[in-house]
Amino acid sequence: MGAFSIWHWVVVLAIVLLLFGPGRLGNLGRDLGKSIKEFKGAMNDKDITPDKIDSQSTQASATVNQSEKSKV
Repeated sequence: MGAFSIWHWVVVLAIVLLLFGPGRLGNLGRDLGKSIKEFKGAMNDKDITPDKIDSQSTQASATVNQSEKSKV
């Protein structure tokens, strides 16, 4: 009796379908798959290297410093 039986899962699934509806659950699954795909693509992106990140942050800080000087 420690584990849920199949009937428990059927009841839970029926309640979830009643609350959210099949269309909304389909959209949720599609959006989740899309975000996982984008995350994997970002993890495999070869354009961003530590050298480029350092140079971008240096350029950004230089821009901020120049804008602060122009305000004074």
